[in-house]
Amino acid sequence: MGDTLLDVQGLTCPLPVLKANKALRSLPAGARLTVLATDPASVKDFRAYTQETGHALVAFSEEKGVYRFTLKKREEPT
Repeated sequence: MGDTLLDVQGLTCPLPVLKANKALRSLPAGARLTVLATDPASVKDFRAYTQETGHALVAFSEEKGVYRFTLKKREEPT
C-alpha cells in the first residue's frame, strides 16, 4: 500500500493539521499519510498533534520552504 498524499500548501495554521486529521480518519490503521505544507508553524503543530493523538511522525523534511511530513496512523486499540 502506498502513501496517501495531502497537499495543503498555502494554507495556514490550523488548517494543515485539521485536514490531515480528517484524511487520517478515512485511512486504515497503520496507513501512511504524506503531507506537504508551507506554513512554518506546521512543524510545531504536527509534532504536537502526533504526541496528542498517538499517530507517529515517521519522517520530516524541508526543501525550498515546503515541509514534508509522513504520518503513520496509530493502530486501533483491541
